[in-house]
Amino acid sequence: MRAGDELAPLEIPITRTLIVAGAVASRDYQDVHHDAVLAREKGSPDVFMNILTTNGLVGRYITDHFGPSARLRSVRIRLGAPNYPGDIMTLTGTVAAVEGEVAEVRVTGTNGLGNHVTGTVTVAVPGPFERPGAARAEVPGPSEAAGAES
Repeated sequence: MRAGDELAPLEIPITRTLIVAGAVASRDYQDVHHDAVLAREKGSPDVFMNILTTNGLVGRYITDHFGPSARLRSVRIRLGAPNYPGDIMTLTGTVAAVEGEVAEVRVTGTNGLGNHVTGTVTVAVPGPFERPGAARAEVPGPSEAAGAES
């Protein structure tokens, strides 16, 4: 993990189900996130994703890249163009700085209208950094390490 490293892009299809489920899961019952008719009455062409769903997707993007031992320390994001059903949001990231086991990553999520989200995530990655799915050395269990026999 070094400053300047780029994270592989992640494409997320923006479905009506994702938008509504994210709003309900985060207890955001504003009608613009689940009722297309009322969203249109308020000037939106359709329902759109809430910030808490976007925040969760940004967190997922970072932890998917850095692996199961990664711990988010902070997520600071700003929304731009709305995520509407039928679009695709592509998340990209660049490691801006590394200090010990802590990295600061700049993240951008774009859709057909432009930047949906921009921000910075601070993540701690304890121990040697391994990409998910990388080959791992076998570690003996407690009884094997102690030389116990079954």
